[in-house]
Amino acid sequence: MALPAPLTAFCRDCLTPAPAGAARCPACHSPRLIHHPELASLTIAHIDCDAFYAAVEKRDRPDLRDRPVIVGGGKRGVVSTACYIARTRGVKSAMPMFTALKLCPEAVVVPPDMKKYAAVGHAVRALMLSVTPLVQPLSIDEAFLDLSGTERLHGQCAALTLAHLISRIESDIGITASVGLAPNMFLAKLASDLAKPRGFSVIGRAETRDFLAARPVSFIWGVGRATQDHLARDGITLIGQLQAMDKSELVRRYGSLGAHLYHLARGEDARRVTTAEETLSISNETTFDHDLADPARLERELWAMSEKVSRRAKTDGLAGQTVTLKLKTADFRLLTRATSLDEPTYLAHRIFEAVRPLLRKEATGRPFRLVGVGISHLSAAGPEAAGETLDARSNALTRAEMAMDVVRGRFGRHAVERGLGFSPAARPEPDDAQD
Repeated sequence: MALPAPLTAFCRDCLTPAPAGAARCPACHSPRLIHHPELASLTIAHIDCDAFYAAVEKRDRPDLRDRPVIVGGGKRGVVSTACYIARTRGVKSAMPMFTALKLCPEAVVVPPDMKKYAAVGHAVRALMLSVTPLVQPLSIDEAFLDLSGTERLHGQCAALTLAHLISRIESDIGITASVGLAPNMFLAKLASDLAKPRGFSVIGRAETRDFLAARPVSFIWGVGRATQDHLARDGITLIGQLQAMDKSELVRRYGSLGAHLYHLARGEDARRVTTAEETLSISNETTFDHDLADPARLERELWAMSEKVSRRAKTDGLAGQTVTLKLKTADFRLLTRATSLDEPTYLAHRIFEAVRPLLRKEATGRPFRLVGVGISHLSAAGPEAAGETLDARSNALTRAEMAMDVVRGRFGRHAVERGLGFSPAARPEPDDAQD
């Protein structure tokens, strides 16, 4: 008796298998079909809720459904999330609010309600965990999932399980999400961004190199603006150009970053989905006995906390891609400012250098009673977390920091300190905080 052919197409609405080349579902006639020859064999997924904060607000306020919505601060604040209607007007996350309102003056601005978003995020996470225990969150509204070995449990391939999960998120929670399915985490993350909102995109093994070849180098995880500019000066702007280069040549030019570029340009990613990301952030803060206004003193406090956050991250084997500054003014007003790194890190000097410009914008003479620093969007730390960059100064600081860690490991935490850590005045010992 012949075995049935592997599933290569199905309907997203009713999950009915469909014949190759079909334009509509044979059962419900929906046009929302997924076609891919590797559909039945792929098990690594990335799920990302669509315009999450704005979607939650529209769910709770039906009158906003067909209106442009921006979640964020007042006119002097920034955009946290813009719904897709607002995005068609050019509004983007992290854009100054006054710029966003110039582009979309009819937008409804809603202040963020993080407690509500956290509750919805936990509900989404619970649905993810109902299909696999291997869920690695990247933030409140997105996560990697590994569905390897779940076929017998659910009686269907991972692709069908994911389609059912996305449908439950929409029906049970009232928001939409997009999914990327691929052989590894790097490709799954790329796939989930291809057809938002309500997308379901697949990148298979056979098409990986061709899919990547025509994409800009910015598609590679960890390639930020500085690396893009450096590669462009060397005449490299497309991933296909990296694919044509030998690994030895890339390593000779760019050190350990070259090896990173070589493998990801070919769609090779050895990372595994891990539940270590149940730690959503690592932070450190202190409340002063007396309000502090001196920028130099505040920077010394910030360095001490960056080292503590780094120490905890290194101990836990985690690296963060978002760095956040927390300040509380003398009149108890809480300020938070955040920036994203090109690649995750656990290094104190990279955390500090990311957050120091944020402090300098705020420390203009007014006093603060609390200061803190944290990292989030955590992932299991790989070699790239302390790898070489194209910045010689940063590489030197990394080597110095790693050497200091070795000395401290042998002779104690205070055996050696970077000069910035010294202060003529005693300071309170901050407490580590972990969410």
